[in-house]
Amino acid sequence: MAGSPDLWSRWGQWQKSDAAGMKGGEALILELNRIVHTSGITSPVTTRRGLTARLRYLDSPAGRAELAAQGISPRTIRTWMKAKNKTSPTPASREKIDTAYWHRRRENLIRSGWLVKHLDNDGRGRRMEIHPVDQTRVESKYRRDLNSRTITVRYIWSDLVTAWANKNANMVDEIWDDVISDLDSDYNAYAYVSSVGFNA
Repeated sequence: MAGSPDLWSRWGQWQKSDAAGMKGGEALILELNRIVHTSGITSPVTTRRGLTARLRYLDSPAGRAELAAQGISPRTIRTWMKAKNKTSPTPASREKIDTAYWHRRRENLIRSGWLVKHLDNDGRGRRMEIHPVDQTRVESKYRRDLNSRTITVRYIWSDLVTAWANKNANMVDEIWDDVISDLDSDYNAYAYVSSVGFNA
């Protein structure tokens, strides 16, 4: 497990302390997921506009392959692509279309290099907000005085996106350790967090 093994020594064990949070690496993964989702089609797949936009995006060999990977037959895919504005897939099929869209969107942002460039910000990096674990349910004698921290992070973005793309949680945890090492003496207190956010 990444992070300091004695992080919770003053609070007791994680579950017993009732602190609400997650490993910093997990928070990084969720934040990358959020960035991908906020960069995509905003109309829900349940609307005509959202459905048509997703089918247009998936109208390529790779997009059709992703639809097939979601269990949609080649015949159904052909029907949808011929009549994008008129087709009315079932709710279950719309969910599969949505899943296929986000898979392709993720892959395209990785392959094109957009995500790394966006986060690297021409070498200036990105400001990262680190929110400590929620201690509201922790007994007062075990609480620590922790504040949200803001740091500018550079140089990690290519490695982070690669690890995220490969679903390598251990590498993401190692990258998180590098990020919080810049917090000096507060390092141990932020191995677990409630969330992180990128100014991106």
